[in-house]
Amino acid sequence: MKFFNIFFKKSQKNKDNYSINISKDINKNINKLKNDFGHCTDLVVNYLINHKNLICLIVYIKSLVDDSTINSLSLEQAKLKWEYVNTAPGPNFNELMGYFSGLRDTKEGSDYEALCAELLSGNTIFLIDGCNKYFSIDTDTDEGRSIDEPTSQTVIRGPKDAFTERIEKNTMLIRKRIKNRALRVENYSLGSITNTTVNLMYIDKVAQEEIVQEIRNRLGRIEIDGILEGSYIEELIKDNRYSIFPTFLSSENPDSVAAALLEGKVAILVEGTPYVLTAPALMVEFLQAREDYYHHFIISSMMRILRFIVFFITLLVPAIYISVTTFHQEIIPTPLLISIVAQREGVPFPALAEALLMEFTFEILRETGVRMPRAIGPAISIVGALVLGQAAVEAGIVSAAMVIVVSITAISSFAIPNYELSNAIRSIRFALMLLAGAFGLYGVIMGLIVLVLHLCSIKSITCPYLMPIAPKIAGENKDTFFRFPLWKMKYRPAGISGTDAARIDEGSAVSKKQRGKQEIR
Repeated sequence: MKFFNIFFKKSQKNKDNYSINISKDINKNINKLKNDFGHCTDLVVNYLINHKNLICLIVYIKSLVDDSTINSLSLEQAKLKWEYVNTAPGPNFNELMGYFSGLRDTKEGSDYEALCAELLSGNTIFLIDGCNKYFSIDTDTDEGRSIDEPTSQTVIRGPKDAFTERIEKNTMLIRKRIKNRALRVENYSLGSITNTTVNLMYIDKVAQEEIVQEIRNRLGRIEIDGILEGSYIEELIKDNRYSIFPTFLSSENPDSVAAALLEGKVAILVEGTPYVLTAPALMVEFLQAREDYYHHFIISSMMRILRFIVFFITLLVPAIYISVTTFHQEIIPTPLLISIVAQREGVPFPALAEALLMEFTFEILRETGVRMPRAIGPAISIVGALVLGQAAVEAGIVSAAMVIVVSITAISSFAIPNYELSNAIRSIRFALMLLAGAFGLYGVIMGLIVLVLHLCSIKSITCPYLMPIAPKIAGENKDTFFRFPLWKMKYRPAGISGTDAARIDEGSAVSKKQRGKQEIR
C-alpha cells in the first residue's frame, strides 16, 4: 500500500507537470476553453474568415482587457492583409507576429496552460485553424489607482510619490531611480488558483548572491492556493515563523526601496498591493525613518536617539510603574509617593488590574479609530480617550497617575516609525506588565533577558536580526544609533552586500576635491 501511494503521488505529479499542446482544430480549442472557463459570459470569442475561407479566432476576457486597446486592435485587424495567412497546414506566423509586434507586445506559444495564463493576464489570443500555435497580444487594462502621495508613511521633506496596486508601475518607479543595467528583475507566479505575479528585484554584485539564491529557493517552495498581499509571502518564507517581530521591511515609498537595493538588499513586489517587501531587515532599521537621510545628520541623529528612547518608554513604563508602586515603594521620592498614595486612595483595584483596564480600554479606542471612517475615526478616539479617562478618575476607578502613564505610553507608541514593530512592542508590554505585577522589578528584568535572547535567535534571511550590534561588527555602527555623514559611510553594510561593497569611489572623490581647489585658486 505504501508503495502504491508513493507511485500514485509521483504519477499525479508527472501528470500535473505534463504540458498539453493546443490542437490544430480550432473548434476543439475553443470548446476546451469554454468548458474549462465554465462558459463564462465575459469570455469573448470572435471568428474571422478571410477571402480564402480560412477561419481565424480572437479570444479575450472582457473584464480584463482595455476597451480602447481592443477597439484599436479591431481596426488593425481590418487593415490586416489576410494573404499573410495561407491555406497550407502550417500558416506562417512570422508575418503576423511581425505585423502586430510593431504595434504591441506579442508572444508566441503552443502550450495550452500558457495560453490560459495569457488570457487570465488580460491579453488577447489569436488562433488560426490548421495551426497548433497561438500568439497573444498585450491588451491588459491599465485601470487602477494613479501614482499619489503615500497614505501611511508620509514625510515632510522627500519624494511624495508612492507605490500603487499595479506591479508594472511599481517596477517603473524603482527603475526611474536606479538607472543601471545591473538592476535585475525576476518574475514569479505564485498561488495555484490566483497565479499572482511576484517580482524579485536586486542589483547584481551589490546584493549577496547567497541571499538572493536563498530567497529564490524559498519562493520556489511556496505551495498555497492564493497570494493576495505581500504579508502572505512574508509569513511563508520568514525564518522564525512564530516570532511576532517583523523580519521584512514593508514600504510604500519607492525611494526607500531604492535605498535598500543600493545597500545590497532584495525587494519583493507583489501584484495587487502598494507595499513592497525588502530583506534582510535588521532590528535597528525598524526604528529608522527615510527622512533621516533628507535632513542634516546631526538633526537626524537626535531624532533617531529620540526614537530609541520612545521604544523603551513604550515597552517598560507601565511595567516599571506597576512594580514600583506594588513592591518597591522605597525607591520613590517621599513627596511623589505621598502624591501617588493620595491619588490611589479609594481606588478599589491593585496597580496591575488598573493598568490592564486602562491599556485594554485604550486598545479598544485605537482599534475603533482605525476601523471607523476617516472622517470620524480620529474624533472618536480623541473624545473617547478624554471622556473615559476623566470619568474614570472622577469615579475613583483609576488614579490620575495611571492615566498619565498610559497616555505617555500610548503617545510614545505612535512615534515608532514601523507599525508592525509597534504592534509587537505593544503585545510584549502586556507580558511585562504581568511579570511586574507578579515579581516586581525582578520579573521585568527576567522578561527583558528572555526578550534579548529571543531577539538574538531571530534571523532575517539567514542574517542575524540584531546585526551589527550582536554579533558586533567593527566599524558598522555608522548608521545604527547615530547617522554619520554620507561621506563617512564609504561601504555598504557588511554581511548583507555582495562583492561590490564600496559606495564611494575614493579616487574619484579625491580627484574632484583637488579639481575644486584648483578652480578656487
